[in-house]
Amino acid sequence: MSILRLLCIILFIPFLVSFNYTPEDSANRYIEKYRDLAVVEMYRTGIPASITLAQGLHESNYGMSPLATRAKNHFGIKCKSNWQGKTYFHKDDDYNRRGQLIESCFRAYESDIDSYVDHSNFLKYRSLYASLFAYEPTDYQNWAHGLQRCGYATDKKYAEKLIRKIQRFDLDQYDSWENPLTR
Repeated sequence: MSILRLLCIILFIPFLVSFNYTPEDSANRYIEKYRDLAVVEMYRTGIPASITLAQGLHESNYGMSPLATRAKNHFGIKCKSNWQGKTYFHKDDDYNRRGQLIESCFRAYESDIDSYVDHSNFLKYRSLYASLFAYEPTDYQNWAHGLQRCGYATDKKYAEKLIRKIQRFDLDQYDSWENPLTR
């Protein structure tokens, strides 16, 4: 092996390793970036920070999905008939009359903060989700099952997936954090 080739390998190994992220690395970066925002939204609306973070992790593929990176939509919220903002289209789970998968309309945001605020408002101010607010912000298990019951996602294991993420990444600790705006 030539010295030049060996030198190239030595110089590029750290560069290549830096792209070899595990899901835990991606999750931890996502959590660190958005935990304060999730806690602020919990104090504003009563939605557990753990639920918000677990949904964000799940729906955005740790912040790396095209929906999250291109449309800043971390929660997979579709347009609905009353949406007046920007939109982003991609194939998800909508079919035409002939049973063909078609592009779904998703909400697009100017910033990640807008996505988090709209997610909170989406749950807080839609009667479909009103029953969730009977649960304490520390009761993430009932919140997860309630979201599934209310039809937030079509996945029949949605609650189970959220709960596993909360437990795996210790997200329930944020449900008792002090509001970052008052620190």
